[in-house]
Amino acid sequence: MSGSPLGDFLRSRRDGARPENFGLPVGPRRRAPGLRRSELAVLAGMSVEYLVRIEQGRDRNPSVPVINALADALRLDDADRDYLRRLAKITEGSECIGLPPRRDDVRAGVWSMLALLEPGLALVLDPLGAVLAHTSSFATLAAPSGLLDSDRPDLTRYVLADPRARDVFPDRDRVADERVAELWLGATSAQLDLLRTDLPPAARTDLAGRLGRHPRRAGGMLRWRRPEGVLHLDRETLEIRADAGQQLLVLLPADDATAELLRQILGGRPLRAVPGSL
Repeated sequence: MSGSPLGDFLRSRRDGARPENFGLPVGPRRRAPGLRRSELAVLAGMSVEYLVRIEQGRDRNPSVPVINALADALRLDDADRDYLRRLAKITEGSECIGLPPRRDDVRAGVWSMLALLEPGLALVLDPLGAVLAHTSSFATLAAPSGLLDSDRPDLTRYVLADPRARDVFPDRDRVADERVAELWLGATSAQLDLLRTDLPPAARTDLAGRLGRHPRRAGGMLRWRRPEGVLHLDRETLEIRADAGQQLLVLLPADDATAELLRQILGGRPLRAVPGSL
């Protein structure tokens, strides 16, 4: 990563814009797709020099009106606007861009939340995607996938590097983008470097490309393929802010067919919270 997360995100959305949608001419003199800096600067009502400083990370304190002007100029939707505001806070230092060293401990209160979610599908993730804890029902769901086979299961590494992920997740590319979006918001440069060294070359290249595109955070339905059929799961994510960026992820059946399929898979047995990577 270069510049700042805010600058990289603005460049990615500027490069991905279609000039014709902004009433701008498209012709042979346009050497690259997307909006030129000069065009975005005019649309946002600022100088090109100021936009360059923001994109290069040299202006680390853009005002709220500036951020809103850029969001309006790029015609960002609500999800991207929220993401842009969060990156602006990280860049200016009002949120901590660095994280404490990785923590594998899960507080008793978090275990209690897992217990209250029985008999449901729930897991606790750290900022890099390591699975720290989960309910036994999630272990049953994930068993054929191989996700939890490792002594230190990791959802991000599994999606990026394990070929089985393409079969388990019919929308694997979207799931991979979502995991990378979490890295943008939760991982330090040092942590990303460690993740890169742990990935095979092809997955490392894939990670670099996705980081450059600034993909979106998780949202919408997740499709999970099991031998019995494809489950359609809604997702609810709770930030556990007191625990170095840990997240509680709950998976819920999105339709009656999935609810029935889960009943068959889980067998109606009592569930308990069990540790994942501790």
